[in-house]
Amino acid sequence: MTSSFPWLTVIGLIPLVTAIVVLALPTPAAERIARPVALAGSVIALVLGLVLWSQYKTGKVGSQFQFVETHQWIPQFGVSYQVGIDGLALALILMSLVLVPVSLLAAWKDVPADGSRRMQNYFALMLVLETFMIGVFSATDVFLFYVFFEAMLIPVYFLIGSFGGPRRQYAAVKFLLFSLLGGFVMLIAVIAIYQYGPGGDNGFLLSSLTGLKLGTWPGRWMFLGFFFAFAVKAPMWPVHTWLPDAASESKPAVAVLLVGVLDKVGTFGMIRFCLQLFPDASKWATPVIIVLALISIVYGAVVAIGQTDMMRLIAYTSVSHFGFIVLGIFAMTTTSLAGSDLYMVNHGITTAALFLFAGFLIMRGKSRDIRDYGGWQRVTPALAGVTLIAGLSALSLPGMNSFISEFLVMVGTFQRYKAAGGIATVVVILAALYALLMYKNIFTGPPPAAVADGDGHTGVDADGPRGGDPYTGELLPVGSGPLALNLSADSDPRRQLAQREPGGEPSLGGHTAPTGSSLKVPDLDLRERVVAGVLVVLIVALGFFPKPVLDIIRPATNATMQLVQMTDPAPSVPSSQVNSK
Repeated sequence: MTSSFPWLTVIGLIPLVTAIVVLALPTPAAERIARPVALAGSVIALVLGLVLWSQYKTGKVGSQFQFVETHQWIPQFGVSYQVGIDGLALALILMSLVLVPVSLLAAWKDVPADGSRRMQNYFALMLVLETFMIGVFSATDVFLFYVFFEAMLIPVYFLIGSFGGPRRQYAAVKFLLFSLLGGFVMLIAVIAIYQYGPGGDNGFLLSSLTGLKLGTWPGRWMFLGFFFAFAVKAPMWPVHTWLPDAASESKPAVAVLLVGVLDKVGTFGMIRFCLQLFPDASKWATPVIIVLALISIVYGAVVAIGQTDMMRLIAYTSVSHFGFIVLGIFAMTTTSLAGSDLYMVNHGITTAALFLFAGFLIMRGKSRDIRDYGGWQRVTPALAGVTLIAGLSALSLPGMNSFISEFLVMVGTFQRYKAAGGIATVVVILAALYALLMYKNIFTGPPPAAVADGDGHTGVDADGPRGGDPYTGELLPVGSGPLALNLSADSDPRRQLAQREPGGEPSLGGHTAPTGSSLKVPDLDLRERVVAGVLVVLIVALGFFPKPVLDIIRPATNATMQLVQMTDPAPSVPSSQVNSK
């Protein structure tokens, strides 16, 4: 369906224009209004996205895409600017439009307004990234998709490399190299499939390249080119190793966009391009991909259990969750594919909650190391409560948003691959372990004893010396690191943290705080409560009412099943036998 109003272009341009405005603000004014302007631009884009949703026809039969815009771009090479959305793209765009303003609000104090332009650059880069995310999910020209796919690397590289932790440059370069390698391989496949297409001014359109009669091995090699790029982005084992470094060295808000949104481009691309352009090659590669998905599920969960850095723990849980998504995609049943589509949305929300709540905790405790915490629910009950909800969502508790999507993936997988479905089901137990152990050790575990290394510093930086700032890596004064709370039966942690004895300061795990300091650990403030409230409402609402999202993605799921020429397996027990009983 061609749109008379360029909805997708306008929604995509709003963050870009807002970013330019933020960068153009003079320094004195920018310190006051740059953040509100950035937030306002992202909210306007969200409002227009909701209007777009209200006009989307969920039961439309016919064209695969709606709100299509087509313009000539480079006709000599068959490249067009064509964007359009189906249900899956709409769901992922809406998820992105929600998570960006939430992340901006959570990142309000990430970069101080110190007279430099760092704060402006930080928020502008996040807005530019939003534009590219909308573009990559709405592009229906294969070359245009590739342009957005690669363009996303630029803001992410600078967000990690300029604003991340002590190993930020290593993490940023590693992310860039992995992504460029995947993109280069995909570019070769993009050029190759164009050679088999009809050519002409619109030779790269997805509609022009669907249903081509490719030779057996040419089709397989091109499929592998696309799949490799998407597996890196997803990320799947064994090309996942860039993710823990990138996520742990990023600011929490950047990690939300990296893992919650950008990584969905990998699984989105598997559905949009691998299955649609190469149905025969997809079926040929399915057994190996299912094995890789199962390894990702098990490996991510097992490694997450052993992590002491909470940011790396969350990153490894995502490796496991993406394994579930890929498993559902290549099980190729209507149920599993719908579950994977829904899983992408739910994972984005759950991961956003985990990363942002971990960020709130790290800003208070000055450490990413779980061992430096314990008993914090008595000090920060609101933060403990919302983190518990996010953890329960991560383990797919019934009533939480992740449950129905993971359930659909496992049921659909059982229909065609019973052994794979059984293995995936068992791994759910591991999810309960990593989620609940993290919560227990941080909020309800026994209070930690004073921990000091050979230099006498307390606290931990995940990859550096104890006592370091978790983001900059700079050493903090002794006593200003993580708070080792003494939660004995006759002590009140609130009073203990705020107490100042005459002539001295509160004891922090056996060390004395610097003279003149008064250490307090506040609970969530109003801004943080708004962030937490939005995410918790989405987690619970989609847990009990997933139907609106399922209604959006169902036509896209059915269209994918038709394009890949797959039907659901027959029931194990014939309906005649069921009726006779």
